[in-house]
Formats: sequence, structure tokens, C-alpha cells
Amino acid sequence: MLDRPNSKAAWLARAAALKPEGRAFIDGRYVAAASGETFARVSPIDGRVIAEIASGDAADIDRAVAAARRTFEAGIWRDADAATKKKVLLRFSELVREHTDEIALLETLDVGKPIANSLAVDVPFCANCLQYYAEFADKIFDEIAPAAGPDELALVRKEPLGVIGAIVPWNYPLIIAAWKIGPALLAGNSVVLKPAEQSSLASLLLGRLAVEAGLPEGVLNVVPGLGEKAGKALALHGDVDMVSFTGSTEVGKLMLTYAGQSNMKRVSLECGGKSPHVVAADADLSKAAEAIAWGIYYNQGETCHAGSRVIAHESIRAELVAAIAEVQRTQIPLGHPFEASSQLSAVIEKGHMERVLGYIDLGVKEGAKIALGGKRALAETGGFYIEPTILDEARNDMRIAQEEIFGPVVVVIPYKDEAEAIRLANDTIYGLGAAVWTNDMRAAHRMSRAIKAGTVWVNTFDRSSLTTPFGGFKQSGFGRDRSPHAIDKYMDYKTVWIDYR
Repeated sequence: MLDRPNSKAAWLARAAALKPEGRAFIDGRYVAAASGETFARVSPIDGRVIAEIASGDAADIDRAVAAARRTFEAGIWRDADAATKKKVLLRFSELVREHTDEIALLETLDVGKPIANSLAVDVPFCANCLQYYAEFADKIFDEIAPAAGPDELALVRKEPLGVIGAIVPWNYPLIIAAWKIGPALLAGNSVVLKPAEQSSLASLLLGRLAVEAGLPEGVLNVVPGLGEKAGKALALHGDVDMVSFTGSTEVGKLMLTYAGQSNMKRVSLECGGKSPHVVAADADLSKAAEAIAWGIYYNQGETCHAGSRVIAHESIRAELVAAIAEVQRTQIPLGHPFEASSQLSAVIEKGHMERVLGYIDLGVKEGAKIALGGKRALAETGGFYIEPTILDEARNDMRIAQEEIFGPVVVVIPYKDEAEAIRLANDTIYGLGAAVWTNDMRAAHRMSRAIKAGTVWVNTFDRSSLTTPFGGFKQSGFGRDRSPHAIDKYMDYKTVWIDYR
């Protein structure tokens, strides 16, 4: 590994010299799209083209699925012993760590997040996830069920599903890809990974590193391309046994439709969110404000479970809003992603920037007050930056409180009593995450039980571990990533009943 750049100028020089691989990775090698078509990837940092990406379509998905099916039916990975799977997946995780700087640079150029966070969070979390599932290779057991008689044996076997289509979003491309390919490969499946068209570069490198680690060619394939072409073709493919999707609720519903239109493949969905912070009058406001600010401004607010609604008791609302703004000012500065101090940087693309700014304008028209930010920033860079924003004195029936903005924008809604707070927290189509802030543990238990969300934090936010499952209720989807529970969705149970008589 080369010496790590320690300045903005050094990172810019490294970026200028980088020649990213944009071709699809199918059957162990990089190949152009069957059509020969590419699309330009424009970096949100400065608006310049950083790579030409293969524009995969149904023909490329066919090639990738055929490679995955061939390797699965041949059993070269499916039937490998536990020691082999563990060795390969551990080596895969080690190679990700060895290429930390290169992968982090690709991630930052592609999606605009601060390089410090790509280095310290995204790449290590990807490697840690692969390592976590590698360690399960020799810890998955079949079962023996009670049989009807002494001369019978009932076995319950866990078997891999076959070919998995993994479709990942652009906000945490590395981390979410690892959440899917880690347990899917551990279970013995073959995988076709479809990255978002905005964030293909790091995923394409993962394909090569997997083969370098010893994964047989064709077991992990990566097909970039537009969602309406490559993603749709993967979800409709009749030889794909499951699609594991993370993305918007709108597209998640399409995944269900595509499964029904094709082969009734299994579908696992982790979709949108509008996570509430319920802040009681007796809460530690300093602690709550810090968690709220980091929970909405980290990663530019482009986080599915970002705490984008603050449901604050009317007696402390104004004080809390001021405290959130102060945390942002002192701890979460906006800046160029290659500046060491930056903790908030460019949003994914120009169209998304305009969408988020449109929601801010809409919020003002609906009657909310801008308490912080609200405008485009750093326009002179050519990149796509938005000021961290607070929309105060909102109502929960406003569109800004109901629709996923997916940017550095938090909506503050007052409440009068606990019953109203619970009603407001649940008054959304989403149910991914939530937080409760109170020093009354009886109230904390009541509210955490009453709020419909896949994760409810109490007096903290966004704390997580690979050991805990992650996913949502309601239209935030179903199925879980992370934890041992994620392994089960990539396997099926077969009963084998043996009569010895």
C-alpha cells in the first residue's frame, strides 16, 4: 500500500492519477457490456467525469446469471467444506483491508462522502462484515427432529437457495454489498451483484478481490448498469432464486411485482425510512442534540434510517433546535471531502441536490420555518453541496414530514403529551428506526414498545453491531440484514425422513 495522502492536495493528485475499472465483472474477468454501451460517471465532488461505466442490460445479466448457475450446479463453492469457505472469505476481508486507500478513494469520488469516513467507516465495516460471516462457516448445523418411532430419523437440512441477485443502493455501497454477499456466499450460493449506477466503482473492485482471495470464478459477478435495465432484468430473471434489495420503497414494490411476473423468486427488502426522535421534556438535551445532529448530517443525511423527524415536547423544542444547530456548527463542518476536517460533504448527484432543495422550499411553503441552512453550498466547486438544514415548527401532515427527503434536512414537530408523541411517531408509512429520549425508564419502555420500527434506540441513536439484525416494519420492507438471522434468508430447510424398518 502506498503512503496515505495526508492533505487535500495529495488526495486530489491521487484521484487525478486514478484509472478506475468500469467494465462488468462476469465469470472471473472484466468484460465490456454486450452492447458496447457505457455511461459517464460524474463525481458529485466537482462535477467532472471520473469513469465510463459499462451499461449492462438484459444480455449482461443473462451472462452473469448463467455463470452463477453453472458454478452453483457444479458445486465448486456450494459443496466446499467449511474450512475452505472460511479461509476464502477471511482472505477476502483481508484483501479489502489491504486495499483500503484505493477502495476509499473510489467510494468518495463516486458518492461524495468525506474521505475520512470512507477510510474509517465504510471500508473497515465492509471488511469486518465479510470476516464476521466467514467465522460462521463451521458453526452452521443441521437438525434432527423428533421422529414418529424408534426406527425413523427426521433430518432438517439447511441448503443454499442457488443464485442470489443482490441489488444495492448508492449511499453505503460497500457496507450494504457486504451485508448481502457475506451471508449469501457463506451459505454456499452464487451471487450477481448489481450496484447502483451512481456507485459502481468500489463494487467492481470487490469482484476482482474475491477471485484473488480464492473464490471460484463465476461465483460472484458484478454487473453495473441502469436500474431500469440491469436491475429490472435481474429481478425478472427466471433463473434467479432470490433478490435481496436495498433502496427506495417505490422500487422495492417493483421488486415484488417482478418476482410475481417471473418465477415467484424470494424477495428481501430494506427500503425507505422517516425515523423519529421522540424527545421528552425531561431528556438530556445536550446528549439528544448531539445524536440528532450526527444522525441526520452524517453521510449528508443520505441514510435510510436517518433521524429525519424530531418530535420534541413543546416546552423544550426551541432549546433543542438551538442545541442541534450548535452541534452542527462545532462538530459537523461542511466542506470538500478531501479536507481532513470535513464531516459533511457532497450529495450524490445534481438531480438529487435539486430534489432536496425542492423539499426545503416546499417545507417553507407548507409553513415550516428555516432555523438553519436551507441553501446550496460551495457552488463554485462545480459539485453538489447542501447546507445542513433544520425545518422547525412543522406539522406531521406536511409532505416534508411524510416523504423521505434523503438529505441533510431535519424536520422538527412539537407535541404535548406522550400519547400524541406515539401517535406522531407512528403516523408514517415507514418503520425502519426510531429513538426515544427520556430519563423516565417506564416511559421509555412504554414508548419503545408502542413505536412500530425495526430498531428503537433509547437515549442513543444509530448504535449498531453486526450481531444485531437490521430491517424495517411496514413499507420499510421485510427481511433482515446483519446478524446470524441474515444467513437464514439465503438458505432453505429440507426435511429428510428416513425409515429404517
